[in-house]
Formats: sequence, structure tokens, C-alpha cells
Amino acid sequence: MTAEALPIELRRALIEIARTPRLLVACDYDGTLAPIVEDPNAAHPNPESVRALRSLATLTATTTALISGRALRDLATLSRLPSEVLLVGSHGSEFDAGFVHDLQPEAKKLHERLCGELEKIISGAVGVHLETKPASIAVHVRRAEKAVGQPVLDAVRTGPATWDGVDVTEGKEVIELAVVQTDKGHALDVLRHQVAATAAIFIGDDVTDERAFKRLHGPDLGIKVGDGETLAEYRIADTEQCSIALAYLLEVRKNWLYGEQAVPIERHSMLANEKTVALLTPDARLTWLCHPEPDSAAVFADLLGGTSAGHFSIKPERNGLPLGQRYLPGTMTVETRWSKLLVTDYLDHYGDVHRTDLIRVINGATNAVIEFAPRPEFGAVPVRLIAEEEGLRVLGTSEPMVLRSPGVNWEISTDGQHESARAVVTAAPNESIVLELRCGTDDLSESEVAEIDRRASAGRYWSDWLATLQLPAVERELCARSALTLRGLVHGPSGGIMAAATTSLPEDIGGVRNWDYRYCWLRDGAMTAQSLVSVGSLHEAEAFLGWLHGVLGTVQGPEWLHPLYTLHGTNLGAEAVIDSLPGYAGSRPVRVGNLANQQVQLDVFGPVVELVEVLAQARGKLTDDDWTMVTAMAQAVAKRWHEPDHGIWEERHHPRHHLYSKVMCWVTLDRAVRIAEAFGRSTEPEWATLRDRIRADVLEQGWNEEVGSFTTAYDGTDLDAASLFVGLTGLIDPSDEKFQQTVTAIEAELRSGSTVYRYRRDDGLPGDEGGFHLCAAWMVEAYLLTGRRTEAEELFQQIVDCAGPTGLLPEEYDPVAERSLGNHPQAYSHLGLIRCAQLLSA
Repeated sequence: MTAEALPIELRRALIEIARTPRLLVACDYDGTLAPIVEDPNAAHPNPESVRALRSLATLTATTTALISGRALRDLATLSRLPSEVLLVGSHGSEFDAGFVHDLQPEAKKLHERLCGELEKIISGAVGVHLETKPASIAVHVRRAEKAVGQPVLDAVRTGPATWDGVDVTEGKEVIELAVVQTDKGHALDVLRHQVAATAAIFIGDDVTDERAFKRLHGPDLGIKVGDGETLAEYRIADTEQCSIALAYLLEVRKNWLYGEQAVPIERHSMLANEKTVALLTPDARLTWLCHPEPDSAAVFADLLGGTSAGHFSIKPERNGLPLGQRYLPGTMTVETRWSKLLVTDYLDHYGDVHRTDLIRVINGATNAVIEFAPRPEFGAVPVRLIAEEEGLRVLGTSEPMVLRSPGVNWEISTDGQHESARAVVTAAPNESIVLELRCGTDDLSESEVAEIDRRASAGRYWSDWLATLQLPAVERELCARSALTLRGLVHGPSGGIMAAATTSLPEDIGGVRNWDYRYCWLRDGAMTAQSLVSVGSLHEAEAFLGWLHGVLGTVQGPEWLHPLYTLHGTNLGAEAVIDSLPGYAGSRPVRVGNLANQQVQLDVFGPVVELVEVLAQARGKLTDDDWTMVTAMAQAVAKRWHEPDHGIWEERHHPRHHLYSKVMCWVTLDRAVRIAEAFGRSTEPEWATLRDRIRADVLEQGWNEEVGSFTTAYDGTDLDAASLFVGLTGLIDPSDEKFQQTVTAIEAELRSGSTVYRYRRDDGLPGDEGGFHLCAAWMVEAYLLTGRRTEAEELFQQIVDCAGPTGLLPEEYDPVAERSLGNHPQAYSHLGLIRCAQLLSA
């Protein structure tokens, strides 16, 4: 039997409660974990239930318990469960093996008196027996004839059951008299309090279990086994279904806590069409796609929640390991190949701006299994699928969505909340099976343009652009992929540029350093556009500056710019947490939005003015709009340069006078003066004076004699990789001894093998993080400026070696665990790689 045997509503409820932060799972024993049998001593538990309970007990933030009417000693002997599973006997009166020694003398005397009286009552009653426990005595009549058992029960009820100090519990053909309070509901509350459970499940079959069901509230879940009136919300048939329910709970709880087997971050490939992005795993599973915008809610979030969070998979029916995955040269089209199967994926470029069209093409001489499980709004919206002749319709979404798949016979199933579709297909010789996911339309009709032509157009869109670039000789192919990746992060309709394609890929596996990078930072966007200008593509810079002009029109003055905005240049909503997703490899929380939106980051003006300078140089002229932008950035610096801020790394505590921010304020004015001189513009008289003042301030307060280095901020001795910019920008000459000492100090403290950490200070967040590829790129440039070319070449090669099999880089690398970390692909990492290759090619 499988989970399909459980009622749909129960499966839905189990999925919901499996996502609680701290879960308590408690069960009765007889009739629940073990079947009711003639001989109570032969009531052995269902092995599948035992395995599920044991496995649940090993999970993080999960507690399992048996609460039984049996004596604790007998319960332990029969169940043979490990110590991780808590045992509570005698209807909740025994919590540990030494309990009997804790009875008060009066209770012990009452227990002895009860034993004597009950022996008299059952004398001569065939089939009736007593079960003596440390704090109670149970009278069992299950094996007696009704004519014998009923008078015994009546005699107990009218006799010792009425004595003072006796607590009575009746069950199926049993009555139990205890000398202390016996209440499974009370026991459940004690356990809940001990483990600080945020929700509890109780499964039971007996009337004595109703006391536990009565204590359930809020997100708790009660499951009744078998017939009879009950307070439980859900019911299952027997102990076999109990084992299925526990196994299903284990599966969904484990997936929520840890995710399914997490694919290494760098092994994901990105699809893009300048309207949105998508990520594929190495075995062609669509694991991430948002709609209608890249910073909208996800339709497929397998990346952060396993397959239950939405996926679209294609694989061979047998021999499922792929031979490899690659981009078609010079494009964003991805091929995944098995020995007898080829899957080609791309995003259509020429559809309506409000549509997302993902094309998947299957070729080969073997059966392929397709699984289609969309989960809009990060899985918060229940999904229904309707199969029609031309494909599938997705119902329940705010945006229309269809999957065109003519000729495919779909089998639709449900997990109780969402429906999924599965099909097995075989492509005919020399023919293709084409699947078209269309978000933003309900049109299932055939496209006017043949698939092969759309694929060619999508490829040419990228390859024609790539052919116009001037790429460095060093690692030319990898630089081409980096340039394509940066272009893929550009949002064509608005001109905004994403910092990365994803949210919440962790900087610390299992930790809380999970941020949403699907927005446009002024700094990141300007640096990305500048990198593309450096290889000969100007359009992205023009569009980004147009985007920024639009943002400037929404604020009272340039000094009030936020560090980041949505791709359409609007303010972000409040940062929120998606509690229903377990996160990549169990790294929670999954965040949407970014609190850094409310920070002060005074470095952002410098990269914008640097972008204007390189763009003007590249096209040989400075437009009036460009000069207006430069003037705005200089005005912002003049008004706020002296303030503390949160810095480039967006630390979530009190502002400091960050050296990098001061250096970039100097860059703003220095480049503004240079632009004016180069293109015949008039500057404000105080710009040059203020530039020199800021430089003097940096040299006086940013250098720490004790440390022998420029430090993170004016108020401390901690080091920061961003302090390298004191020399990288030319604020001081790279031959200056203080810069060389700074490079050596940062190398000693922050470099670890193939990477360079941002800093080592306590930033107020738990856990660690990896080294940043961008910081390593800065170190390469610093090595070159200080005459250390060999070290520069070696470190650059180590950055290259961190790239995934299709050439993509996330944000960070952990040199200890030897794994990639952070959002993916990351603009910073790719622009850093291009910069290093350019310098090494010079």
C-alpha cells in the first residue's frame, strides 16, 4: 500500500503539519502501532510503523512518543523501540522506569487494597485477568464470555471504582483503576511542554485516547484508528494505514527539513531571454522559474523545497544518469544528454512581453518519463490540472498557464493539495516531442512559427550579440559564458539588472544567511553594466542609466536613493519568510524581499559615475542625461559623505564609517572632475576641494598603525577585503607601502586557499559563510598592481576551477567543505572573472 491509500484530506493535513518548526508525534500502542490480538503479550508492533517512528525520532526538531495504557516495563519490552522514542505507560502516569519509587505511602497502601479487592471480584471468572502496574491495576475481560465479563465490570464500577483517590479509565473490554491521575491528554501536554512543540500529532484507537484528542488545538492533528465516535478530525481504517501515515509523514517532514538530495549549486544551468530566467539541474529538471517577473513568486521552487515545491522533469524510463549537459556554443540553449535521449531547453525570445514560454524538446530512441508539477506562489496555491487533446491546463493560478503537449497521454495524480501529471513518451525516428510551457496565456493552439525556427532565433539572439564583443585572450570561452550570464541577468523591459537569479541559496548550509538577490542594486547593476561596456556592449549601460533616471524621479533628491529597487524601479515590499519551504539542503528561512532596501549605503554613487565615465569614453561623447546623472551623484556625496552607513556588505547592525564607502565617495567626485575635464563640462567649484578632503580623511582615519593596514572602518581594527579599493581605485598609488602592507594583511587574514573572505568579524548573524569570488578577483587585481603576477595567475586559476560544468559561478566558495555557496549565478562573480582575465591578458 502507498500514500494514495490515505484520504486526500489527511495527506493534505500531514503535509501542513510536517512544516511546523518543532513537531511532536505521539501514538497509542495497542490497536494503533500494534494490532489487537487475543494474547496481549503477543501484540508486536508493525515493523513499518516502528521504522517510521525511529526515523522520525532522528530528525531535527522532531520528537516521537508512545502513550499507552500498558505498564511502562511491558511497553518497553514489547515495542523494543530505541531510547530516542519516548515511552509513557499506564495511560500517562509512568514517565520513567523509577516511577514506582515516587509513589506516596498513601498511594501505595491504596494500590495494595485495590489489588486485594479486585482479586476477590474476578475469582472464578474464566477469561478475566488482572494486569498489575506500578500505579494502577487493569481488569481485562477481552478473553471472557460476555456473560462472565460484564458482571465483573459492573462490580468494579460499583465497588472499588467509587473509592476516594481512585482514578478510573475505561477502554475496549478493560477498566483500569489508578492511585494517581491517569490521563493521556495530560501526558501529551507534559511532553509538548518538555520539547516546546509548535504542533502535535496524536494517533489512537481506544476510548481512552479521546482524552488526548480533546487536548489537541490550533495546528495539532488527531487521527482515529478504526470505528467509533471520536473527537479526532481524521480517521484511518487500521494499523496498516497507521504505518502508511507515519511513513508519509516521515517523507514530507524529512523533505521539508533537509530538502531532497541537494544538487551542488554550481552545477545548475541558467536559461534566460532578458524577460525572465530559469534554472535546470544536470539531469534536466526545471528547478526554478518565477512568473511573470524574475522577482515574482516562483512557479517551480524545487531548488528551495524539493520536488513537492514544484518541478518539471524529463528523464529516461531506465538508466537515468545523464552523460553530460552543455550550452549550445554562444547561446543560452541547454542540451542534456543520455545515451539514447537528448533534451533541449530554451526560453523563447520573441513572445509577448508578459508571457514566459519555456520550450522543451525531446529526441531519442528510448522511453522518456515526463513529470509536470507546477506549484505557483511558492506552493501556496492549490493546483488542478485538466488534460485536453492539445495539452494541460493549470487551474487555480492568478496568471493563466498551460503546457502544450499534443499527443502526450497524461496521468494526473494528487497529494491532497496539488495535482501533478506524469507521462511516458517515445519520440519517433527523426522526430521530436515538443513541450511548450506557456505562462501568461491560456492558448493551447499551435504556434505560428515552427519550433526549429524559434530555437534558431533564440540561439542567434545570443550568438549574434556575442560575436560583437572583444573578449580577453585568457579563458576566452569562460569569459564568453560570463558575458552571456551577465546579459541574461539584464531585464530587457525595464533596464534593471539582477544581482543574481535566485533567492535564499545559503551562504552557510543549514544556516540562516539566506537572502533574496533577484533585485537591482545600484552598485551591482552599475558594475555589471560597466563590465559589459568593457567587452564592447553599450546597450545594457544605456538601459541601466535610463532605469536609474526613472528611479531618481521618484525621490526628493539623489541623496535619498535606496541601495536597491525592484526590476521595474519601485520600492521593495517588506522582507518576508516563506515558512512552507524547507530551503536548499534544509537552509531556512527562505526569504523574499530584502531588508537592505532600508539601509544607508553611501558607496553606491561611485560605481554609477564610473559607469558613466567608461560609457562616455566607449562611445566618444557625454550626453546631457549622463552629465545630469553625474551631477546628481556628486550632489548626493556632498550632502552625506560624512555620515556612517551600513557599507557594501549590508551588515544588519549599527552603521559605521566604512572605509570602502568613503573611498567610493572620493571616486564619485574624482571621476566627476575627470569627466568634466575630458568632455568640456563645468563642475561645481567645491567638487575638487571636497574630493581632496575625503582623501585626506581616509588616509588619516582609515589607516591603523597597530594593525599595519587600512581597516574596515574608522572605529576598529578588523580587516575587510573591500579596503583593497584604497589602491584599486587610485586613491593612493599601488606602489605606496601602506597599500602593499594592506594587501599582505588582508591576504594573511582573509585569504584561504582558492578564495578570499569578506571579513572575519562578528556581524551579528549566527553561522559562517564562504569566501567571495568577487573578493578573490579583487585580490588578483591587487597582486598584479603590487608586482605579484605569479600569485595572481594562481589565484585566478583557482577561481576558474570553481566554475560549474557549464561555466557558471555562484556567489561564494567554502574551501574547507569544498563546495559552492550563495545565490546563483551571481553577477559579482562573473564580472570579477572577466576583469581578472582582462588584466591577465593585457
